[in-house]
Amino acid sequence: MKTKTSLLSLALLLPSTAVAGDFLERLTFPEPETTSSDPFAQAIRPITSPTLFDLAVPRTSANLIYINQSLPNSITAADGSSVALGGDFNVYALQLEYALNKRTSIIATKDGYIDFNPDNNLSSAGGFANLGAGIKHALIYQPENQFILSGIVGIELPTGNSDVFQGTGDGAADLRLTTVKLWDRLQLATSASLHIPFDNAESTTGMVNLHLSYEVTPWFIPLVEFNWLRTIDEGNGSFRFSDQLGSTVPQIASFEGGDLINLGAANGESNADIINLAIGFRSRLSEHATFGIAYEFPLTDDNETLLDDRVTASITYTF
Repeated sequence: MKTKTSLLSLALLLPSTAVAGDFLERLTFPEPETTSSDPFAQAIRPITSPTLFDLAVPRTSANLIYINQSLPNSITAADGSSVALGGDFNVYALQLEYALNKRTSIIATKDGYIDFNPDNNLSSAGGFANLGAGIKHALIYQPENQFILSGIVGIELPTGNSDVFQGTGDGAADLRLTTVKLWDRLQLATSASLHIPFDNAESTTGMVNLHLSYEVTPWFIPLVEFNWLRTIDEGNGSFRFSDQLGSTVPQIASFEGGDLINLGAANGESNADIINLAIGFRSRLSEHATFGIAYEFPLTDDNETLLDDRVTASITYTF
């Protein structure tokens, strides 16, 4: 938990430094330049739910991600009993995007390594996440209004390790619509997505994401993000993840795993909605690089989700 503590300390320190205002900007930092010829140069990438919440702007970029997610002390099983859990898991990942032109890009949305450390019942393990990639295309491109609506068609392959709840089933399609609208320093970004498995080993889920940010200074861009995951069609609950609780997790869980994990829970519709809120900020490190960090917590019952709270940090570099 030291990592989370240090990240939260940083999150508190940087805003307090940034609000020192013009004096700090003049005496301490030169203001980063932006590309004025690009009408979307000011657009920043959302931080939370990074595998599902993408920026609508096609651009060549690399997004380095770290996630620390605390697990709830106990979860509610399908039979209504309480199962002790606790602990956390860490994710280390790199997302890549290559713009073919101003309206179309190829994206690598999901990869990385998961370090899973529960306190009770489940087993500690480390392994790779599934691989996901796709194509992003701006269906509506209005630079004069600083507005884009993009469609994303992606595929997730079951290449990950089962002991970290990956690598099961025949894979899935990910379909998304995402928007961004700028008003001077204010940014609104949205996303609506469907995760549709090719078999019933996983659950069909939908997700809605919202991002609102305001650039107080280039060094302090506070933001709030809202994430709503809904189980549309639960999985078959078959025995999977052999290293975890005797392969019975999909039968025991009364909810789905979240944006990173799909359990294929047979009772996932019992608690179909998982709603989280996040607060954080981004800082422009240069014309091409930003750093962001956000603290996320559930608005729905944290005994009916794998998320007690989460810190997500990212460094995004645009080429």
